[in-house]
Parts: sequence; C-alpha cells; structure tokens
Amino acid sequence: MESISILDVTQEARRNIEICNSCRYCEGFCAVFPAIESRRSFDRETIQYLSNLCHNCTGCYHACQYTTPHVFDMNVPQALTKVRQESYEEYVWPKALGQVFRKNGTVVSMITALAFSLVMLCGLLYVDADSLFSVQQGPGAFYRIIPHGLMVGIAGGIFLFDILAIGLGVWNFWRAIGGRVSYLTNRVAIRSALHDAMALKHLGSDGSGCNDEDSTFSNRRRRYHHLMMYGFLLCFAATSVATIYDYVFGWVAPYALTSLPVILGTVGGVGIIIGTAGLSWVKLRMHDGPSWKAVLGMDYAFLSLLFWVSLTGLALLGLRDTSAMGLLLIVHLGVVAALFAVLPFSKFIHIFFRLGALLKYHNEK
Repeated sequence: MESISILDVTQEARRNIEICNSCRYCEGFCAVFPAIESRRSFDRETIQYLSNLCHNCTGCYHACQYTTPHVFDMNVPQALTKVRQESYEEYVWPKALGQVFRKNGTVVSMITALAFSLVMLCGLLYVDADSLFSVQQGPGAFYRIIPHGLMVGIAGGIFLFDILAIGLGVWNFWRAIGGRVSYLTNRVAIRSALHDAMALKHLGSDGSGCNDEDSTFSNRRRRYHHLMMYGFLLCFAATSVATIYDYVFGWVAPYALTSLPVILGTVGGVGIIIGTAGLSWVKLRMHDGPSWKAVLGMDYAFLSLLFWVSLTGLALLGLRDTSAMGLLLIVHLGVVAALFAVLPFSKFIHIFFRLGALLKYHNEK
C-alpha cells in the first residue's frame, strides 16, 4: 500500500503537469513538455517517467506566470524532483534499502567509516608497521601493503553487487514506465538518447544554460557536470586499462607516470575535483524557489565521496615513492570502497533512470 507522502507528492506533480498541459508556454524548453503534450492523462508511472526526463534546470520555473504569489503556486522543478526521489526509493534493489535515499548523507558517512575500518583492519592484519611506514617502490609496491588477492576480492565483490543492484533497479523502473523490449533495439533512438545524455542537451533550454540563482542563464552547471562525468569515465578507463596490463600482459602496478593508466587517471581525477567542487558551489547558490533542500544531502554525499576519491588518488600518485605511500593507499582504498558500496543507493542511479526515460522519449517521438 502506498504511503500518504508518496500519494501527496504524486498528486502535487500531477496538478502541476495538468496545468502545464493546458498552458503550453514552455513547450520548447526541454523533453519534458513535448512528452506532457502527447498525453491526456497522467498516472503515477507516467509522472515518474516525466520526473526522470527533467534535468532540473529550473528554466520553466522562472518563465512560468503561475508561480507564487499566483493562486496556482506552480513549481514544476520542485514537484518533479520529489517524484524523482520517490522513484529511486521505489525501484531500488534490494527494495528494503529504499529508505537509504531519505537519509543518504548519514548512511554514506556510516558506510564510509565502515569501509575505512575494514581496509585499515586488512592493512594492520597483513602488513607490519615497518613495511607500512617504509618506502616501497617498484612493481608490486602496493601489494606489499594490501595483498593483491585481498584487494581484488573486496573490490570484485562490491563491483559484482553494484552490477546486480543497479541492473535490477533500472529494470524495475524500465518496466514500470512502460519500456518495451523493442525500444532496446531501436538504434536511432538509442543513439539520440546517448547523445542527449552525454551532451546534457536538456540542461537548460536551447543550450543557453540553467537558471541557477535567478532568471539569468548560465552554462557553468553544464561545464562542471561535464568535468565530473567525463573525469569519472576517464578514471574508469584508467582502471580498465590497468586491469588489462595486469591480467593480459603481466605488467604489475604501480605504473610509470607516462603510462596510459596514470595519464587517464590523472586527467580524470583533476576533472572530478574541479567538477564536484564546482557543482557543490553551484548547488549552494541555487535559487530557493524551485529547489528542494531535502535532496541536497544525497547530492553532497555523492559529490564529496567522488571528490575525496580523486584527491586521495592524486595524493597517492604524488607521494607513492615516499614513506607516506602505505597509509595513503589504505585511506584511498577505503574511500573507493565506500564510493562503490553506496553507488546503487546514491545520486549515481539517476544516470541510468534518466537514460531509460530518454530512450522511451525518443522511441515515442
């Protein structure tokens, strides 16, 4: 049975959407409004689909003639943000962990502390103090602090859980919004959805940007988001290349500063640091009207973890030939473990929900 809060959130979003469907002033702003105009009625699943199409650029709020103090009190970005949050909770797997999204900042802190403790314990159990605080250089230096098998076992277990949890969560959402198997074979729609996602096409109408602080437009949110997103992809590519080096060619880490994994990871790490810091700054300055402050804890928790993963990784790279390497390695692995442990229950999940919504939109279009 649905809780009252979910029913209230859905009803408020439906009220906003039905007024939008009558007005249609914002029809060219983003994908949300053409999707609204193609419908006459809006059930709960349709509203969840529309909420995940929304990029929360807030352009429609500042353009709307029916926002407060008008009696309609329209606030489409805030209403859809609340529904979007509910969709994360409803379709996450395991379902019992859906409430994690409500107290995401607290849960992330607890998991981070647990991951730190686990990795620190492994370090203390498998290496003596002399090795931990002595200079370790050459191939296999990292594995003299944390054994290779243990490192792979922990990372592999978390990664497999992430794939399972994210996959099932996205599948639950896809079925609920009416996604069809035929949509997954439409190459034109897939190409368009990926283009929109990678270019952040709808993060501000017509490429003019978002209305972060007021009705003026700015593309800084798009730029910071791109730095973070492509930085993350570069770091993932660095890890993938390093895995090939190790298991295919037998080249053991750490690698030279001029090697491909190090170059990809360094550029990606710098991008993540700038992107996450910039997005945090933008969110702090966002206009109160269309913002829903309750969701910022989840945003900041994810951005903070990404920031510290990159910062500790770059610190480890810079000091890996010193006696600080052992402690830095343990700290870095602890933050990485925390990040991947919370991925299915963090803001990271919005990537796949939005991709699913965009794919449905382009198939219907």
